[in-house]
Amino acid sequence: MSQSERPADLLKRVTSATVKAIANRPELEVHFQASGASANEGSVNLPAPSGPPSAEGITKLRGVSDALALRLRFHDADLHRKLAPAGPDSHAVFEALEQARCESIGSQRMTGVADNLDFLLAEKCRAKGYGAITERDEAMLPEMLGLLVRERLPGQTLPAEATQVLDLWRDELNKKVGTQLGELEKNALDQEAYANLVREMIVALDMMTDAPAPSEPENQQDSAEDDPEQGSDDNQNADSDVDTDGSMSSESGEAEMSEDMEYSTEGFDEDVMSGEGEEEPAGPSDWDENWPRNSPDDLALYKAFTQAYDEVIEAEELCDSEELTRLRGQLDQQLSHLQGVVSRLANRLQRKLMAKQTRSWDFDLEEGLLDAARLSRVVTDPLHPLSFKQEQDTDFRDTTVALLIDNSGSMRGRPITVAAMSADILARTLERCGVKVEILGFTTRSWKGGQSREDWVEKGKPKNPGRLNDLRHIVYKAADLPWRRARKNLGLMLREGLLKENIDGEALMWAHNRLLARPEQRRILMVISDGAPVDDATLSANPGNYLEKHLRDVIEFIETKSDVELTAIGIGHDVTRYYRRAVTIVDAEELGGTMMANLAELFDEDTPSGGAGRARGRRAAG
Repeated sequence: MSQSERPADLLKRVTSATVKAIANRPELEVHFQASGASANEGSVNLPAPSGPPSAEGITKLRGVSDALALRLRFHDADLHRKLAPAGPDSHAVFEALEQARCESIGSQRMTGVADNLDFLLAEKCRAKGYGAITERDEAMLPEMLGLLVRERLPGQTLPAEATQVLDLWRDELNKKVGTQLGELEKNALDQEAYANLVREMIVALDMMTDAPAPSEPENQQDSAEDDPEQGSDDNQNADSDVDTDGSMSSESGEAEMSEDMEYSTEGFDEDVMSGEGEEEPAGPSDWDENWPRNSPDDLALYKAFTQAYDEVIEAEELCDSEELTRLRGQLDQQLSHLQGVVSRLANRLQRKLMAKQTRSWDFDLEEGLLDAARLSRVVTDPLHPLSFKQEQDTDFRDTTVALLIDNSGSMRGRPITVAAMSADILARTLERCGVKVEILGFTTRSWKGGQSREDWVEKGKPKNPGRLNDLRHIVYKAADLPWRRARKNLGLMLREGLLKENIDGEALMWAHNRLLARPEQRRILMVISDGAPVDDATLSANPGNYLEKHLRDVIEFIETKSDVELTAIGIGHDVTRYYRRAVTIVDAEELGGTMMANLAELFDEDTPSGGAGRARGRRAAG
């Protein structure tokens, strides 16, 4: 290490060399970016350390890089695609168990790799709260099967909390797939034989479905709006999507960090390192905190170059009814596994809310519900009119909750699936309690600028053009629309090609203004996101903090001057740096419970905390 070399640079250099050595690919390109991790045949992307990393952060990074390198070393992508089942649940199991096989081989051969992977697995188990699970239906079957296989394969050790929760399922799994489990270790070096055993296990567990595999992107109109030089990159981004928690896409052969290898960048400074032409994960941008907020070099006011191509669209308008039905079916399959956990949380929220609804009535009215208790009057006095009653309105019911869900590309896979499931359950729960619920999403129509950018190019690329992408704001469920009529729409979040870039500030203002138009007295806006606003076209032609500054300004306005109560949940990224009332979760599986808990806290407050009073809102990091 030279005197001028920073610790972060040294870590990058050493990690790059290690990945190439483990993968046995000297020509492999290793890139570091703000968040997320992925790999394909020619390159690996890893979370970027920009400051002095902590010991924990170093071990996490080593675990992530080792897992990806082992996948490249011992995995045949073509064979995997050939044998992978189509259904989302079965596909998720197939991916997870293949990753377990690759890691097992590497762990047996390299003790240091085994230690790194053990640490990473322990971190995941702690994040999921396995140590607190006491009932079997709280632990999802695919995850337990993955843990059981890791326990059977040599090289890795399960943490104590994983063993504890696995014991709840162990007997049943051994009964159903014990024979195949016993054969896995013998065939770990033979990917084809191993994969066939996994398929047998999936069949034995009744998880094999005829659901279609993840399809190619269908939004051809959007792709046509991209610049020609960006077309190939766009397709690459779309093809590398993983709609399960597997680590290798069955469509492209590109490995991504799975749910089993989730990596938190805690301990590192955020630093955007992705190169031009790549989709940047939605994490905090590389902006200077000391940048003058009113710099003459920056625009005083946020603006869009043009709003002619923006759209606010109903979910059902983005695809036909048949496709919506299919996507809703996929969501229902996922819900069948999460239903038990989140539903119990939802029931607790419902009981809490219903307890606040003291039923009181007005009697002796001329219309309403017939008061059966006073029918005797008609018998004793036939001339006495019938008596009616009406339930008095409660302040509690005079509430609207809006869920604003980030529909950016970095939400693909498990995060957007869990967000859709949680929104579905929450909408049903609050509807039963008489609370209006609105579910909204925000993304862009194109990657890296659409027609807005084309207009800017045609006009000679003037400086500081403002926002250069076409907004797409999606209404999945309007506040007055019953859940039963909107339930199909929520499946749209699983559609390939829908999730692109995210411009949070304008989306937040849009959702806020929709709430202000509501007649209810209390309005709650919950934002679900996995990072900071990212739009390559806008950020390439404006100051680097342009979108983030606007987001901060919008949040400040809502929190200090609006009657709308704002709360946020960050998935894998610290959103407490933006929102006064916020919580950050490490794993998407925590989303449902966190949503319920946050709303319960809000409803526990005696009075809505509007305007400046919301400065009391708590900040928590998960």
